[in-house]
Amino acid sequence: MRTVVVTGGGTGIGREIAAQFATEGCHVVITGRRADVLQKAVDEIGGSVRAVTMDGTDPEQTADAAREIGPVDVLVNNAGGNTDFDRDEPRTLREVADAWRLNVESNVMTAVLMTTALLPAMPSGSAVITIGSIAADKGAGSYGAAKAAVASWNVDLARRIGDRGITANIVSPGYIADTEFFRDKLTDDRKHALIDAAMTRRAGAPSDIAATVRFLASPGARQITGQAIAVNGGEWTTR
Repeated sequence: MRTVVVTGGGTGIGREIAAQFATEGCHVVITGRRADVLQKAVDEIGGSVRAVTMDGTDPEQTADAAREIGPVDVLVNNAGGNTDFDRDEPRTLREVADAWRLNVESNVMTAVLMTTALLPAMPSGSAVITIGSIAADKGAGSYGAAKAAVASWNVDLARRIGDRGITANIVSPGYIADTEFFRDKLTDDRKHALIDAAMTRRAGAPSDIAATVRFLASPGARQITGQAIAVNGGEWTTR
């Protein structure tokens, strides 16, 4: 039985990824800061799923979680999101600095710390999959910059762990409906504009991202590494 860790696995894309791996019979560990949200996900998903409550930006909590989790076959760095949605527009340089640091910590440091903590015990054939964003290419302030940093870090990571038989890839979603990402702040006009921008003329779903993650963790994807896979309905092409 494979062990799969999904950070930020209590809601949205992370929860769907955890649920899909659970259907394969994997032992799934979901992490996050909100114990009640994690427990609800565990109860609803069922199977061999458990929760570890932690703050992924904290090195000590991450180290403790890694020791509790033990050896891992698949790590999905899903924790993050655009923290600018949770605060007012910064007006001072101090507020700008704080806003940028928060997005970097939430999106870059969570991935770097958890990966670094779990890698020593990951066997050959394992996979590290990190959720990026279309914002890394289109631009979106500190959030887009953070996701671009994650993509660059992934290239170096893939190079360092390739000879151990471990792959590292990014899955970059476009507009995904039915998540907490936008904090219910999108207007109907904005939603329609995002859908119209996709060649498929539909919003993405958490299941689209989860299916891509499962493929990258499968035996059929062992020669795919160091890549950023766009799952955005053609809104932003890679060529």
